[in-house]
Amino acid sequence: MGARSYLAWEYAGPGWGAAPTTAGARAGHPRIRRKDQTTPHSEDPMEPGTRPDPATTSGPSRATPPRDVRGFWRILLAVIAPLPMLAQAVYYLLNPVDGGSSFADTVTAYTAHQQLIGVLRLVGAVFVVGLPAATFAVAWAARRGAPRLTSFGAFISLLGSFSGIALIIGGDPLAYYTVREGLDVGVMTKLSDDVVENDPVQQVAGLLFIVGIVIGLLLLGLALWRSRVAPAWMGIALAVGGCTHPFLPGHVAQGAGLLVAAVGFAGASYALLRMRNDDFDLPAMSAAPRPASSHVRT
Repeated sequence: MGARSYLAWEYAGPGWGAAPTTAGARAGHPRIRRKDQTTPHSEDPMEPGTRPDPATTSGPSRATPPRDVRGFWRILLAVIAPLPMLAQAVYYLLNPVDGGSSFADTVTAYTAHQQLIGVLRLVGAVFVVGLPAATFAVAWAARRGAPRLTSFGAFISLLGSFSGIALIIGGDPLAYYTVREGLDVGVMTKLSDDVVENDPVQQVAGLLFIVGIVIGLLLLGLALWRSRVAPAWMGIALAVGGCTHPFLPGHVAQGAGLLVAAVGFAGASYALLRMRNDDFDLPAMSAAPRPASSHVRT
């Protein structure tokens, strides 16, 4: 065996057949590899009757990136925040009767201003429907700067809001339906004064609602002030307007107190509009990638 053939043998290793001669190497004869009987037989994807591994033949994974909707929710909360208190302030300012009036006096005033009361009902609906979302907007804006105070205030406020929305019937809606449908005033007065006002569920719900407005908004106003995400006077306006307006004399003074509270809620709008999406919330999680379909030969 020549030196050049020996080198070819060492280079090829024991898996090759007899080393070709120098002449054969010069002639370009291909080397024939022997199948190693000691190693497992690897399936050739080109041979019939074999099935390649889908994990190695499948294409790259396709995943649709999630759409970022944090800006939508941030701006939506900023828009909603001052609206409920602003709507309730308009309701109090234009209401022809004070909140503490008797049911009979309320019916008399509503009879003289039926069209106005019909419009004010829609304005009051903005307060009832939007107050929980506005409370959440303040809590979301102040939660990082004053977490404990915000948590306590939000819990008390939301508990009162949901209790009022779900349970309180109130004399004003009964008076409105009495006027609109021409119901018997005496019967409806008995229903309002003797049945509704003495109902334990109504009493508990009314107490929770007052506590949520007075104590809850006071704490949220202080949390907004301490968090420093909005001017300090806006947090103070929320605290003062929320806790004092139920005790002010007359519906005009109470409406003015609600306007002050609406300015305080606008502090949450100020903070949310200046906030980056990354500070508002975490980004959406990517969906699990879907493997690309692969054609498997059988």
